[in-house]
Amino acid sequence: MATVDCDDVNLDLDMDMLSDEELEREAEGFKEQGNSFYIKKNYSEAFNYYTKAIDVCPKNASYYGNRAATLMMLCRYREALEDSQQAVRLDDTFMKGHLREGKCHLSLGNAMAAKRCFHRVLEMEGDNSQCQQELKNAESILEYEKMAEIGFEKRDFRMVVFCMDRALESAPACHRFKVLKAECLALLGRYPEAQGVASDILRMDSTNGDALYVRGLCLYYEDCIDKAVQFFVHALHMAPDHEKARLACRNAKALKSKKEEGNKAFKEGNYEAAYELYSAALTIDPNNIKTNAKLFCNRGTVGSKLKKLGQAIDDCSKAIKLDESYIKAYLRRAQCYMDTEQYDEAVRDYDKVYQTEKTKEHKHFLKNAQLELKKSKRKDFYKVLGVGKAATEDEIKKGYRKRALMHHPDRHSGASVEVQKEEEKKFKEVGEAFTVLSDPKKKSRYDSGQDLEEEGMNMGDFDANNIFKAFFGGPGGYSFEGNPSSGPGNFFFQFG
Repeated sequence: MATVDCDDVNLDLDMDMLSDEELEREAEGFKEQGNSFYIKKNYSEAFNYYTKAIDVCPKNASYYGNRAATLMMLCRYREALEDSQQAVRLDDTFMKGHLREGKCHLSLGNAMAAKRCFHRVLEMEGDNSQCQQELKNAESILEYEKMAEIGFEKRDFRMVVFCMDRALESAPACHRFKVLKAECLALLGRYPEAQGVASDILRMDSTNGDALYVRGLCLYYEDCIDKAVQFFVHALHMAPDHEKARLACRNAKALKSKKEEGNKAFKEGNYEAAYELYSAALTIDPNNIKTNAKLFCNRGTVGSKLKKLGQAIDDCSKAIKLDESYIKAYLRRAQCYMDTEQYDEAVRDYDKVYQTEKTKEHKHFLKNAQLELKKSKRKDFYKVLGVGKAATEDEIKKGYRKRALMHHPDRHSGASVEVQKEEEKKFKEVGEAFTVLSDPKKKSRYDSGQDLEEEGMNMGDFDANNIFKAFFGGPGGYSFEGNPSSGPGNFFFQFG
């Protein structure tokens, strides 16, 4: 058998035995106590006493109006709206009830409903300045909503954030405005701010599908795709018709799948397939900046494996444009610059990396690029002889023999003065290159990037003809016959 509290029974009996006049006095006493606490800003106690007054006299509009005012101070606008609406249902001439209902609608972002309430107040009291100001606020919110809608369509997300900030000044409890602001912050890449707004909403309403969607969107754009999918699925459970969550969930799953397929193909050495898969992934969602930056960098890596260095550099540049802090993309592009002998650009990228992450490895990369840049600004003796940088002693000799005979002045004696001068210059360069690369000590210093002049090796102190004669065995060791200016078919070389 259920037990009954005797005090509650006695209270009910006492209330039933009181006359209407006595009940009104009892309720007024509670109201006065509520007013006292309200003045002291103790809104919780004020709420309790106004509730007691309502319990005693539930048909008194002013009690609901007072409790609505208290709930508004406690930022419990939905409950305040219900009390305000009950107040005006009990007394349609209760002006403060209409005014508070309007302010609650406004705080919750329903500017059209707020306007109707404020117009009703002005019908009763046309010069009510507070109501006139609130009406202006409602009209401003409607204008900001229109501007935000246009801004979103034009993808001007900064404009939308601005409009929502202005609207929220008069509608601080509007979840719709907050979610739109958070979504645009996410689209602008301001993920911590967007997460903060969405989390605030979820603390008050854990089932808010829009806020769950925004949380997922932030994770999605931060390349945390698995967690993002969980939030999108949760949002769809709360709001099955949430089209944005459905689209984002589909994109997230597709993006993850294509990226993983590309990674698998790359690891298997199937670079052509990896390139195509990364390209396909890049078409899924242009808004996913962070993931797309990684995809561009991955495709750049594939491009470098395929020896398509120009494409690789372009992809890395696109990755950096999307994410200026993406160290891996800078490193990949810098290596491509090194491979294409664009040393100025390589130094720039490696310096950017080193300034961001001052590791020994990054310092080594930077120093190596600077050395190659320094070496690139002097004569490339390997190119002069037409040999590679790993050329053997025999290859260097063969290179000298070919280029020395090609540019020897005697071969071009019948050419114009300009041609003779140019060929003589090249002949001297060939001799200079051979002097350095045929000497192990000089070659070592040259390869290390040292300045040979600074090392006391006077490169101007040699005679190209003497080197030529010594190489070919002195006078009589070679001769030119025919007309060399007519082309290689009209002369030949004889060696003693």
